[in-house]
Amino acid sequence: MNYKNGTYGAAADPSVAYDAKHGEWLISTLPLVGLSSSSGLIGDVAVSRSTDGLHWGNPINIDKTHLDDKNWSVCDDTPTSLYYGNCYTEWDQAYGSGDVLMSVSSDGGQTWGPGLASSDHAGGLGGEPVVQPNGTVVVPFQGGGIDVFSSTNGGASWGKSEAIASIDSHLVAANMRNPDLPSAGIDGAGNVYVVWSDCRFRKSCSSNDIVMSTSADGKTWSAITRVPIDATTSTVDHFLPGIGVDTNTSGGTAHLTIVYYYYPVAKCTTSTCQLDVGFTTSSDGGATWTAGAQIAGPMKVTWLPLSDNGYMVADYIGVSYVNGNPFGVFAVAQALSGSTYKESMFTTKAPLPLAGGALRFSGLADKPVVGAKSDHAIKFFYDDEGKRPIPRSRWIASADGN
Repeated sequence: MNYKNGTYGAAADPSVAYDAKHGEWLISTLPLVGLSSSSGLIGDVAVSRSTDGLHWGNPINIDKTHLDDKNWSVCDDTPTSLYYGNCYTEWDQAYGSGDVLMSVSSDGGQTWGPGLASSDHAGGLGGEPVVQPNGTVVVPFQGGGIDVFSSTNGGASWGKSEAIASIDSHLVAANMRNPDLPSAGIDGAGNVYVVWSDCRFRKSCSSNDIVMSTSADGKTWSAITRVPIDATTSTVDHFLPGIGVDTNTSGGTAHLTIVYYYYPVAKCTTSTCQLDVGFTTSSDGGATWTAGAQIAGPMKVTWLPLSDNGYMVADYIGVSYVNGNPFGVFAVAQALSGSTYKESMFTTKAPLPLAGGALRFSGLADKPVVGAKSDHAIKFFYDDEGKRPIPRSRWIASADGN
């Protein structure tokens, strides 16, 4: 029931950004209107502002169409950038045009411009914009694979979208919800890192690895590399990754951390699957990584709420660096108390251990399995509940398969 019969029944998808020029913390959210899957509505996009992270003003609407999904915000915090102090919020009009849209604020989030699409009106879900030191905004998102577009003029207009890579995925067992959205980070020099889960390095697509592609300019992207959390012969299935990058490092000495969920044994059932949270770190820009290590778990799948498209632990998680130390943010569930779910967001009391002297492994020599393809029919959607599929006519062809 909506509080005092208000427009919104809940708020979802919080995304946090800091505007250094104006000294404002921003949290964008998705105030939900369509709490019924039959309503034909989802939500709006709003932002709340704070100067101290403790006291917050009333939400400010960025978009009020009731058609939106999957917002994400970021600010240009480089003083030498022409667009220093611009903040950008992304969302997709899931129940409307399907376009991925971007809005700009230049006054600390008090006012926002209209949602603008890329020049080719790319459709998709789950964009995560990042801002390079020169002010270029790069927006990786999931379209008919992992796609991207950018702006070089402070968000006055957005260029044509292009493919980073196709997605080949193993169907995660036990009806686990896995939208396989990209997670993006950026280092101090503006190198962009995008990760997602993919099965192309596994024989018969038996499980998913976390894979990565990088770019210095948001236009030319590296070949996909496997993050070597464990051997390609392991039984582990990895999915729902979130990457963090220390912006005080860059290039061949960039510090990266990835958190992710995993099943130790990919081939399991609702009653036997064990869900864990793991992490891996790199101190050389992703050339080598530590072996995967457990942070939390195991959880039973049935401890999770059942959404329209599977048991849901999260759609994305993340990592933030504080004074050079990485902290993951992730959801963990416990056994139900009667019929009440017990799932909360967690971080660690101490930072996740840096690579240091730990053994490190490289996936640079790993090659995709010849003829690799998903072990299930791949579909992409404008919405995270899987109600509105993206027609193949809107998929962007990629050099590696799609």
